[in-house]
Amino acid sequence: MINLGEKVIYQIYPKSFYDSDGDGLGDLQGIIAKIPYIAKLNVDMIWFNPFFVSPQNDNGYDIADYYQIDERFGTMADFEQLVAELKKINVGVMLDMVFNHCSTQHEWFQKAIAGNKKYQRYFYLRPAKVAGSLPNNWQSKFGGPAWSRFGQSELYYLHLYDPTQADLDWHNPDVRAEASKIVNFWRKKGVQGFRFDVINVIGKDHELVDSLNPIQEKTLYTDTPVVHQYLKELNQNSFGQDKEIITVGEMSSTSIANSIEYTRPQEHELSMVFTFHHLKVDYKNGQKWSNMPFDFMKLKSLLTSWQLNMDRGNGWNALFWNNHDQPWALSRFGDTDKYRIKSAQMLATALHCLRGTPFIYQGEELGMINPDYKSISDFVDVESLNAYKELLRQGKTPQAAFNLIKGKSRDNSRIPMHWDASATAGFTNGTPWLQPTNQAEINVNAELDHGEIFNYYQKLIALRKNYRLISQGHFIPLLEDNHAVFAYARCLADSSEKIFVFNNFYGTDTIVKLPTMCTKQKGKILLSNYPNNLDKLPQELHLRPYESLVWCTL
Repeated sequence: MINLGEKVIYQIYPKSFYDSDGDGLGDLQGIIAKIPYIAKLNVDMIWFNPFFVSPQNDNGYDIADYYQIDERFGTMADFEQLVAELKKINVGVMLDMVFNHCSTQHEWFQKAIAGNKKYQRYFYLRPAKVAGSLPNNWQSKFGGPAWSRFGQSELYYLHLYDPTQADLDWHNPDVRAEASKIVNFWRKKGVQGFRFDVINVIGKDHELVDSLNPIQEKTLYTDTPVVHQYLKELNQNSFGQDKEIITVGEMSSTSIANSIEYTRPQEHELSMVFTFHHLKVDYKNGQKWSNMPFDFMKLKSLLTSWQLNMDRGNGWNALFWNNHDQPWALSRFGDTDKYRIKSAQMLATALHCLRGTPFIYQGEELGMINPDYKSISDFVDVESLNAYKELLRQGKTPQAAFNLIKGKSRDNSRIPMHWDASATAGFTNGTPWLQPTNQAEINVNAELDHGEIFNYYQKLIALRKNYRLISQGHFIPLLEDNHAVFAYARCLADSSEKIFVFNNFYGTDTIVKLPTMCTKQKGKILLSNYPNNLDKLPQELHLRPYESLVWCTL
C-alpha cells in the first residue's frame, strides 16, 4: 500500500508553465524542457490541469475529447515522452478528470442535439415548467440560470457551470461506464494518479426540484449519498485495480463526515480530498467577491477541526494553499511588501508539517504574488468577467468592481510562470496569453541564484520523507486561544518523540507561553525561517514577524 504521508505533489497549469513554440501558450514540450527544474524540488508526482481537446471556454475544463491531446499543447507522442522523462526522475503523472460535465462540442452532446436518444440520456434534459419558466430555479456557479435551451427543441439542459459545460447524468450506467473507460485508457498510458474535478456534485436527484435559497440549493446536488456509490463503482472498475494509483477528489462545499467516507481506505473510493473551507475565511458574509482581512481564528479553527476529525475517522486530507482557482495565498495571508520571503516560508511550514499530502502549485516555491493589473481588460477568466458584470449590475462603481476582481480572480494564479526578469518572464518568445507583472523581483533564475524560498521548500519536502512523525503522526492542537500563532504537535502512538510546530501569522513580534509538554525535554530545531540556536524550548517563546519553528524532542 502506498504511503500517502510521504508524498508531495506539484501542480502544473500547462497553459502557463513554459511555451516551447512561441505561440504564447504553455505546452507539453515546454514542460519536458523544464524537467531539470522539477527534479531539483524532489516531488513525487505532478498533477496536470487538463490538456485534452477543448474549446477552452473554461481553460480546458470544458472537454470535447477525453482521449486526445489538444493540438495547442502538443501531441500524444509528446505526452508519452513526458511520462517517460518524468519516470526517469521517479515522478509520476496525475491527470485531471472532468466527469461532472463535458463540452457542448463533445460528440456525446452533438449526437444528442442531432436527436440520438442514447446520447440524450447522457444529459439532464428537462422541459420548461407549465408556466413556461425554466425547469427549476438553480443558478450556475458562474452566474445566471443553470439551464440553457437544448438546440431547437422545447427542452433545456442543465449546466452548473458555463453554458458550454453540459452536466452529465450519472444515473445513466452508460455515463459511468464511459468514465471508467477513460480512466483505464490513461492508466495504460502510464498515468499513476487522477484528480477528479468537482466530483461530489455528480449525485443530483432524478427529480430536480426548486431550491429555497442559494445555501440550501447546494444540498440538492452536493455530497448526496449516491456519490459514494458512484465512486466505489468507478474505483472497482478502473483505478482501484492498481494499489499504487493516487486519487484526489475536488469536493465542493463538502463535510468532514463525507470526506472521511470518501477517503477511508476500507471504503474503496478515493485516496484524499481537496476541501476549500479554509480558503473562504476572507469572504465577507460568505461572498467571494468581497474584501476583508482574513479571519485568523476561523482559519485556525478550520485547519484544526479537519486535522483532528479526519485523523479520528481515518480519512486523508490533500493539503494546499494555492491552485489554479485561487488567488495567491501569499497575497491573502502573508505580507507581500515587507515580509514576502518570511511569510511565504511561514505559510509553507504551517501546511507541510500537517497530517496529509501537500500540494505545491507552480510558482508557489518562488513566492509568487497576485499580478498588479490595471484594467478589467487584463483578465480573461470567464468567472471573473461574469462577476465584474454582475457587480456593476448590483450598483458597484467600475473601480470598486475591478478592485474586487483584482483581489479574488482565478487569473491571479494563472499568470505565466516567472523564469527570468524579461518582459515575458522567460515564459515565451511570443505574446503571453496572460501578462506577468512582477517578474523583475520574483523569478526562477533569481530564486535559484540567491533566493530563500525554493530551498526552504526543499527542506520541508525532505522532512516529510525523513520523519514518520510528519508523514504518519497524529495531530495535537496547541495554543488554540492565541490570536496570532497557529501551533500544533505531531506524535505517534508507538513513540514518545514529538514534533512541535509554531507559526506566527503576523508581521509583529509575539511572545507565547508554552504548555509544559513542550518544555519538559531537550530537543533540536528541524527547521526555522530565522536564525535560531535553541537546545531547549523556553517557557515563553519569542516569535519574530512571520516566524516558523519546527522543533523535535530528543
